[in-house]
Amino acid sequence: MAVTNTASDPAREPEHESKRVLLAMTGICAVVVLIAFDLTIVVNILPRVANELGGMALYAWVGTAYLLTSAVFIPIFGRLGDLFGRKPFILVSVSIMALGSLLCGLAQSMEQLIAFRAVQGLGGGMITATAFTAPVDLFPDPKRRIKWQALISTSFAVASGFGPILGGALTDMFGWRAAFFVTPITAIIALVVLWRFLPRVRPKHSRPPTIDWVGGALLVVMVGSFMAGLELGMGAGARIGIAAACFAVCIGAAVLLVVVERRVRMPMLPLRVFASREIRFLNVVALLVGWVMFFLLFYGPLLFQTEMGLSPSETGLALAPMVAMISVGSIINGRLFGRLRQPQALMAVGCLLAMLGVLLIYLLAERMSVSGLMMVYGLCGLGFGFLVPNLSLFAQILAAQRDAGTASALIQTLRSLGSALGTTLIGMLVARTSVKTGIEVGLLFAAGLCVLMLVLSWQVRIRNLPA
Repeated sequence: MAVTNTASDPAREPEHESKRVLLAMTGICAVVVLIAFDLTIVVNILPRVANELGGMALYAWVGTAYLLTSAVFIPIFGRLGDLFGRKPFILVSVSIMALGSLLCGLAQSMEQLIAFRAVQGLGGGMITATAFTAPVDLFPDPKRRIKWQALISTSFAVASGFGPILGGALTDMFGWRAAFFVTPITAIIALVVLWRFLPRVRPKHSRPPTIDWVGGALLVVMVGSFMAGLELGMGAGARIGIAAACFAVCIGAAVLLVVVERRVRMPMLPLRVFASREIRFLNVVALLVGWVMFFLLFYGPLLFQTEMGLSPSETGLALAPMVAMISVGSIINGRLFGRLRQPQALMAVGCLLAMLGVLLIYLLAERMSVSGLMMVYGLCGLGFGFLVPNLSLFAQILAAQRDAGTASALIQTLRSLGSALGTTLIGMLVARTSVKTGIEVGLLFAAGLCVLMLVLSWQVRIRNLPA
């Protein structure tokens, strides 16, 4: 399969074409902001929503519904984007996310809210699978692409930090429903810009593409049962049995998926994506990055407030530099990438910085002021800034052009699975010991994972970079 790319290198384009590329990237960044808002804007408003709708028992499922459907559909639409082109799926996904958000704002019960959050998750999974891979079509040269991907990372980080603040402010002024109407407004802007300026890159096939429906269904069952098993596994009694059944279904679906994908002409999950040793290592690193990053974001506030006596506002202040420094690290990473003969060194630096930050939190957190915590979390964020953009970029470089979307979607899916796995297992440890003991053990384990990430990252050698 060949790919006909209508977007050439902006450095060699006429001025008006460069402006089109800039506007296309603006639209992609607007889409990334949508994802960040959908993930974070609900954080501050959910307690009030649960109280008003009378569904505190279903509190956790509002977040789980989004994460579950998003993780399930990322690999599916990553592959469909490779087969049919990404622009149609980006446009449809933005529309679905806007519709889901609008419905959330109109929900009359927690059950309705959970269902509509699942619709948002479907749109979010489609966006993650396609928007983060769209720069491959715009910038074939990875050295140029990484600089533009820093803009995407910055947009996501800034929106993630601003989302909870915006959600809280709108809720205080207009009620919680107003917070859900931010996404549809942003979506209108993104749709107009993307429709007008994002080029339609049509993959060219020797034979008409076909959809592997069986493989797609098995992939949905495999990822979905794994995520459901993790969520249900945090409970006690009958939930443990249900969780075990979910994991058994996941293993069975994975075995069947391998058998099916070896036999179809255009598999939903091409097994050739895993043929490269470097890509296998990269996928493991993505899983571990998700684990460590979301462990720090999820359990840091618990440690600060229950063991150190910080207020919610002080806790938010301590965490903010992590989000900000991811952007800074991404920008520095983009500047250095093209100058290094062994760009995997940037990922190694990121692992070292994250490990240092985690160890400082373990050793000194209880004796630190808020400003000290800000510095340490900022150090961790700087490290993640060297890791997050390179995960997708390296996967796109190492995979064949026809599989770029699939490889990138796998990275995003594994990061989601890693975050779910880490938060679940540490949550079980906290529940069975204490907050202090559980989080301290989690910090030591996270430091060890950073060492493993460092070893694996250094093995991911990029040999086919353009000169």
